[in-house]
Amino acid sequence: MSAPGAAPAGAEEPLFRRALGADFDRLHPRLRRRFSTGLATGEACLGRGTMDRIWRGGAWVQPFLLVGALRNILVPRTGRGVAFTIENTPYRDSFGRQAVSFVRTFALPGGARRFDAAMVYSPERGCVVDYLGTHHHLAVDLHPGVDAHGALVIRSGAQRLREGPLDVGLPGLLSGAALVRESYDEAAGCFRVSVRVSHPVLGAVFGYEGSFTVRYVALERHRPGPGVRPRREERRV
Repeated sequence: MSAPGAAPAGAEEPLFRRALGADFDRLHPRLRRRFSTGLATGEACLGRGTMDRIWRGGAWVQPFLLVGALRNILVPRTGRGVAFTIENTPYRDSFGRQAVSFVRTFALPGGARRFDAAMVYSPERGCVVDYLGTHHHLAVDLHPGVDAHGALVIRSGAQRLREGPLDVGLPGLLSGAALVRESYDEAAGCFRVSVRVSHPVLGAVFGYEGSFTVRYVALERHRPGPGVRPRREERRV
């Protein structure tokens, strides 16, 4: 890995502000603050709540979920009323980029399961790139938008598999499509999230839905949880 270099102009702007442009201001104010987490704000965003439901598709899905779970990609278990945390910590990665962790922990019976990601903004690709798992093996383009209610809606795009010299773009039949919606519920005073991953031919793969509240912690006083930063970082976007 190369030593961190000087950040290019605009690199400290929040990832989702860069991706959304003027539409960022259409987000609900609570979402604007939450997705402004970055090096410029000097804060981490820590969430805690309950997933009403964690689900998966048919039996054919389970082997893929079990393999992914070895590197904290997706969750192979189902459940209802599952305690949940999410840790969004901004940091400078090994290549000088602003990155933000999205480490989700589900307190399932029999042991907690994690779904890890680190996000960066890629000027080359013109979008947020989501590096999934503990070793950045899978890079996924994320295309965010804002709906009529001020919720953030994210659709996944192209996906690449990286392992050593291997750099392969995954065709549609070998990849899943993710749809994420996060909103703020004024009446309940919490964020609501729903995630659905599906296959273009085989249908539903995995998803969850629930609610959580957040608190903001100054980075100088924040000690990230174990394994928040990936074990291996990938330069290629």
